[in-house]
Amino acid sequence: MEKVEVKDLLEAGVHFGHLTRKWDPNMAPYIYMERNGIHIINLYKTQAKIKETGEALHKIAASGKKILFVATKKQAKDIVAEKAGAVNMPYITERWPGGMLTNFITIRKAVKKMAMIDRMKKDGTFNSLSKKERLQVDRQRAKLEKNLGSISDMTRLPGALFVVDIKREHIAIKEAQKLNIPIFAMVDTNSDPREVDYLIPANDDASKSINCIMSVVTSAVADGLAERKSDKAEKEAKSEKSPAAKKEAKADKKAKVAAPVAANEEE
Repeated sequence: MEKVEVKDLLEAGVHFGHLTRKWDPNMAPYIYMERNGIHIINLYKTQAKIKETGEALHKIAASGKKILFVATKKQAKDIVAEKAGAVNMPYITERWPGGMLTNFITIRKAVKKMAMIDRMKKDGTFNSLSKKERLQVDRQRAKLEKNLGSISDMTRLPGALFVVDIKREHIAIKEAQKLNIPIFAMVDTNSDPREVDYLIPANDDASKSINCIMSVVTSAVADGLAERKSDKAEKEAKSEKSPAAKKEAKADKKAKVAAPVAANEEE
């Protein structure tokens, strides 16, 4: 995981909170001061929380579980799609589909429908439909792709949720809480940090700030994935002993068993 300096956080504007009248008192421990009616976040605390969050996400990625990234606000959409996509993690950047987690089976059915349409196009069934039907199927496929395309590889519930702006994504938060899925999030001064398991106190409105935090977070995920890959390769190497070595080991074993028998016969 790339180390983040307080200077980098400062340059990205991570310290700018909301107007003081809009604050959530539970964020008090993470607020450094008030300036011109705006709360300033304590970046040393942000730095410590980034480290804690990164370590936890590293473990989840290394265990082979998926981390679902959620950010539907305009400033965060493209950044989250790009960063999460780069580490092969699912993400929701359009409207949150209600029941995405609590009714996962239905969501999986919709994803399967998308795959079925793709199969129809491959095997030629699609061409046997009327022009009107083809148009309807294409529209349906486009709609599914827009809302669920980024989670088509998610065959089971995610191991964690990473959210940008917990106030906006409150439905996603509630669903994850119901299912005891750990929640990681960028939390601004207007939100309640008790809603999440791992928080990063940060400005969740500026794209520069979101980009800075997402870079560090996804770098921790990438490290976890790399660790998993090397562990897998190591295990495979151990289990794939060359046939000659296996034969030799077998012969050794036989010789060891035969030796005491031969000694007894001599006596």
